[in-house]
Amino acid sequence: MAMVMLYVHGTLFHGRFDRGSSMALGMEWLLRRWKELLPGLTTRVLQRQYLYRCHHGPPHRAKRLVLSQLFQPLNLREDGVVGLESKPDDLTCKSQRLMIQAGLIYPSSPGCYYYMPYTVRAMEKLVKVIDQEMQAIGGQKLNMPSLSSAELWRTSGRWDLMGKELFRLADRHSKEYCLGPTHEETIADLIASQANLSYKQLPLLLYQITRKFRDEPKPRFGLLRSREFYMKDMYTFDTCEEAARQTYSLVCEAYCNVFNSLGFHFVKVQADTGSIGGSMSHEFQLPAGIGEDRLMICSNCSFSANVETINPDQTDCPVCKGKLSESKGIEVGHTFYLGTKYSSVFNVNFHTAQNKPVLAEMGCYGLGITRILAASVEVLSTEDSIRWPALIAPYQVCLIPPKKGSKEEMGAVLMDNLYDSIVEAVPQIKGEAVLDDRTHLTIGRLHVYMDTPLQEGASGSLGHLSLMLERRSQA
Repeated sequence: MAMVMLYVHGTLFHGRFDRGSSMALGMEWLLRRWKELLPGLTTRVLQRQYLYRCHHGPPHRAKRLVLSQLFQPLNLREDGVVGLESKPDDLTCKSQRLMIQAGLIYPSSPGCYYYMPYTVRAMEKLVKVIDQEMQAIGGQKLNMPSLSSAELWRTSGRWDLMGKELFRLADRHSKEYCLGPTHEETIADLIASQANLSYKQLPLLLYQITRKFRDEPKPRFGLLRSREFYMKDMYTFDTCEEAARQTYSLVCEAYCNVFNSLGFHFVKVQADTGSIGGSMSHEFQLPAGIGEDRLMICSNCSFSANVETINPDQTDCPVCKGKLSESKGIEVGHTFYLGTKYSSVFNVNFHTAQNKPVLAEMGCYGLGITRILAASVEVLSTEDSIRWPALIAPYQVCLIPPKKGSKEEMGAVLMDNLYDSIVEAVPQIKGEAVLDDRTHLTIGRLHVYMDTPLQEGASGSLGHLSLMLERRSQA
């Protein structure tokens, strides 16, 4: 008697077939069950326009991705890792511990990490989601230098204001630079150099997704607070305050779309403008016990604020007089309405219909790319099992064979054929399916590993859906 099992989102489907026809019937049954399950997976993931643009083309035999060839350094020493960032007896957060144990990140120096292939895949998918939303509102992508002239920062006054947070260096000619944590000065200098900028070219929404640097006094919590990180920063230019505020609302809505597509429970709170400046600011926060920001949230209305912006002893909502409750949060996004703070300093002008030069109204907006990755693991995972948002799971399908030498081993004959059939039947899954070829492990042992590198449901560090094949003898 042969048994074929299909394991999807925590539910086990199985079929039994007699020896004479088990292979043909097993394949037919698996493909039928796959087609039944595919609409749900397609609805959740594959038809999402962020991923659907990938992997198009005529069906053809794909090179199989096998787990043993994917670089993933597992079983790192926790105590050694903690020693890189803090005292040995300090506790680390869940996302840091899980991501290091699963081989998603590897510590290089305090606050700096290697991003392993699974993490890079998840990050690239997240970038596609963000690109889609930014381009939907007219955003144009560019890259700016990481090295920023000290002269620019002195012009804005932030060279001294930022203090030790800036990584500073000098070239062989003793000219000073910093590694940019943000690029308000740089983008303002660029736009100011365009002497013939017309009102017809506004609003202008420019953004980049690049490495940023910040000299954290005490980097901790893995990717949640590091010295080198990826960030999406956008800078907008408008003709007047009213238009700039409309653009501000548009970008905030796009940020909400990003977080909603990832399935996050988030709050948008009033925030302090800090060293960046401006007259209005909001943070996008993921409520979490490990969060370093204190939030005051009203359960009766939509009011929410970082405690830095209100009286810390205030208990009544300033809008509806309801009771405020305190929560901790992880900041994953920040928006600023800058007005003319930088355009006035750098002479960022546009020309009106009457050819009159007028200062542009600016805004700046940031999403922490690597922080979003870590925060998603922090808020979605259990203490010992990684969960990804389904949209950015490194892989969507994992096929798991029985152990080599076991009585169920003959069921593995189906595996290669099933892999090829799935990829040919669903071209969009090409590159998203991986074959677990660790046949020296039992399926039970593989499930233990699945709690770290492989997990169904909201997705583990590898996959979103898992298939298991066995062949069992029956007396």
